[in-house]
Amino acid sequence: MITDECINCDVCEPECPNDAIYMGEAIYEIDAHKCTECVGHFDVPQCVEICPVACIPVNPAHVETRETLWQKFQRLTRAKAEAQPADGGAGAASATP
Repeated sequence: MITDECINCDVCEPECPNDAIYMGEAIYEIDAHKCTECVGHFDVPQCVEICPVACIPVNPAHVETRETLWQKFQRLTRAKAEAQPADGGAGAASATP
């Protein structure tokens, strides 16, 4: 969760490897269904590390164990892989002109 101390400095959103942070009505918000607290990517949540005003505490309504966060990471990773084209997004380029 991001508290109302958020100054909309824009540094947290691009740091999120799961695209869980987005601009809400007035301040940035975190989609709890996408947030893994960076489990699977980093040792610590990157948004918390970079936030200059320390406005990203653990959401008491969404406390999850490391195992639960790991399972969420695996689910999100599978869903992302399944959403990508089989060729990895690369177009079929011809080697000859």
